[in-house]
Parts: sequence; structure tokens; C-alpha cells
Amino acid sequence: MTGVGVPGWLTARVRQDDDRSSRAVWSALAEPGDAVAGALVGACGATAALDWVAGVVSGAVPQPLPLVPTDSPDAAARRLRAAAERWAARWHAVDPDRDLAAAARCGARLVVPGDPAWPCGLDDLGALAPFALWVRGAPPSAPRSVALVGARACTTYGERVAVDLAAGLAGRGWAVVSGGAYGVDAAAHRGALLVGGPTVVALAGGVDRAYPVGNARLLEEVVGTGGSLVSEVPPGAAPTRSRFLQRNRLIAAMSAATVVVEAAWRSGAASTAHHAARLLRPVGAVPGPITSAASAGCHRLLREGVAVCVTDVDEVVDLAGDVGADVAPVHHEDDTRAIDGLDPLARRVHDGLSRRVPHDTAQVAARAGTTVAQARAMLGLLELEGLARRLGSGWVVDAAGE
Repeated sequence: MTGVGVPGWLTARVRQDDDRSSRAVWSALAEPGDAVAGALVGACGATAALDWVAGVVSGAVPQPLPLVPTDSPDAAARRLRAAAERWAARWHAVDPDRDLAAAARCGARLVVPGDPAWPCGLDDLGALAPFALWVRGAPPSAPRSVALVGARACTTYGERVAVDLAAGLAGRGWAVVSGGAYGVDAAAHRGALLVGGPTVVALAGGVDRAYPVGNARLLEEVVGTGGSLVSEVPPGAAPTRSRFLQRNRLIAAMSAATVVVEAAWRSGAASTAHHAARLLRPVGAVPGPITSAASAGCHRLLREGVAVCVTDVDEVVDLAGDVGADVAPVHHEDDTRAIDGLDPLARRVHDGLSRRVPHDTAQVAARAGTTVAQARAMLGLLELEGLARRLGSGWVVDAAGE
């Protein structure tokens, strides 16, 4: 791999550890969610794909490499040429030595597919999977994890629900995954930290850049208490709007289920939910007041059938857990009454009684719409059941028996 325009790192570092170092380069060369780059790396391998780009940049254009089996040669060539122009624009700005040094300074490390710390759920993204993760803190590969996402401008209700759900999940050993933003994201991370549970923060920029700055202390607490900060772009990379949107697919893919706590009609949280649905991951949404704009996105997800309604930790675990093993308990309020099992005639006579004013048998019969004989017989039965009692010359409801 030689020629004009080929940086020195390409012949030095990539040869030391081809796949890992090449993936570090790709994480800086291609934007998150670049499907052409992902398909190229998937078809040819990270190093061979990088070799092809080096040839394009140096002017020694090789034959186009296939992207996917269904592509025609012409289509593959067109897509590769367009993508190569994007990659060439930042080719000389890429410096994996600099990125790895920056990672070492902030205590981060590079994790690639096949490493024990690699979240296997990311592989389900196919060509959209990240080339590598830059990780600070514990390995982000928790076997049981749930994404809790929602509005930045959340209400007090949304914040409370996020904290409660996160604390309940973390207390049961589930890792809480979110985006580290203000609002619901931060509340979810705090809820997990309250009980000393694991939480994973997926960032849109480098793991050495606290964003938002106001959550810098929270992010450091996550790392210090056994959680993780992860990003698919190298240290120093700036968070951009497109990277925030692409970050949502990582949150969905790393989690067994995604729960939207609060979301506006159009929001990043709803985007995460749709990513999860496309991955066939279960999606839950927390209902809110119908007058609350902060819950409009949740209600939309429910109405369109993207999400199911969840209201507590048991229901979230039921959604995300193993079939049959994590079923939410059924809560039945005991609303049965003593008169429910009575004969219909006895119930009518009981309805003819007053709680305070005694009525004689004839009055009870008139109020219940029965004969006097029927009322007399049923009053005797109600008295035996403890549902009626004599008071003076009449009858009243025996409240003690209800």
C-alpha cells in the first residue's frame, strides 16, 4: 500500500493489527450510519476496504469491490464512487495514533466486534453497525439491558417515572441504557445510580467530551460507579445533529427493549423507538395526560401500534425479559362484595333496606318490589348472612357484614 496521498499510519499502524487499527480508522473516516462503508467493510474486511480507499485517494483506482450480492456491477461502482468522494474529503485529517493517544489520556479503549466487551446486539444493525466503539468505564455488554429514553424538556411527571423505572430495573440487575441528555435521559441514569446499578451512556460525540456540559458531573459519576460511556466516533469528535440521530440506533440495538417515558409528537425518543421496532425489539411507552404535549409522542406510538403500554417496572421486565420467566404479576383489586353471591331476590330485598332508617317488612317489600312473604323470607336469610339486622320494629343494613 504505497503511493501519493497515502498517510504514513496506513503502512505502519495498520500492519501492526490490521482489523482493529483499520476499524479505528473507519470510525473517523466514515460518518455514523454510513451504509456504503458498512457494506464495504462487511464484504471485504476493514483492512482490504481501507486499502481500496487508499488506492482511490492516491489515484490508482482499482476495480470496484462488491457492496452487497444483489448489487449490479454498475450500481456498486456508482455507489462506491460517490462514497469515496465523501471519504477522500477527510482522508488526510484521519490520525489513528492521535485518536488512540487521546483515548489513553481519558482512560478510554477501543472495542471491536469479537471482543468480550462488544455488545452483540449491535451486530443486528448489519451494514449500519458501528465499526468500533470507544469506551470509557466498564464493558457495555450487559446481558440484560433496557433503554429508557424521552424528552429533554420533560415534565416533573416524566422525570419521576424515569427515575422510578430506572431504579427498579437496576435494582433487579438490568442495565439502563440512554443518551446522557438533559431531561428523561439524565433522570434514567440518575435512577440507576441511586441503587448502585449499571447504566450505559451512548454519546453522539467523543467520550472525552461531556455533552451536554451541564451533565459532565453525571457522566463522570457513571464511569466512577461501574457504568459506561460509549461512542462510535473517536475522542475529540464533535456531537452533531446527524450524529445524535444515528446515536439512537445504537441505544436501540444495545437494549433488549426500548421504553419511551415522555416524547413530543416528533422527537429523538420516537426515533429510537422506531429503530428498536425495525430491529424487532419490543417497544414500550408510558402514557401521560392527554393534555400534555410532552406525552403526545408516547400516545402516537401506542395508537400506531409501535409500542405497548407500560406503567411500572414489572411491565417493563415483562416486555424485555425472557418469555415465561419474567411475566409481570397480575394485580387484582379485591372489589367483591358480600352480596355478590346472593340470590337475585335476596339482593333486591337488600337494596330495599336503608342504612340508618329502619323499615318494617311491608315497607321493605314495597321498596324492593316483592311480596311481603318474599321480603320476610329474604330478610331472615340476610340476617343469617350478617347483611341485615333488626332495629326497633324495622330492618336496616348490617354494615358490619359488608
